[in-house]
Amino acid sequence: MIDIIGYAASLFVVLSFLIKDNLVYIRLTNLVGCALFVVYGFLINSIPVILPNSFLIIVQIVYIWRELRKKK
Repeated sequence: MIDIIGYAASLFVVLSFLIKDNLVYIRLTNLVGCALFVVYGFLINSIPVILPNSFLIIVQIVYIWRELRKKK
């Protein structure tokens, strides 16, 4: 089960690189991947997985928020 979470996280991160048109959708996809990596990192007790992905979650939220505010 733990490996499935890791594979799903990898899949979402890879998918975020394949999306071309919608910046918010790219960032949301990457956000899901990062969140799954944080869960995976906790399950395998790996700080090097948890820390950068936690930071990237914050980065993605900030950029999504900015993009949505720009559209209003």
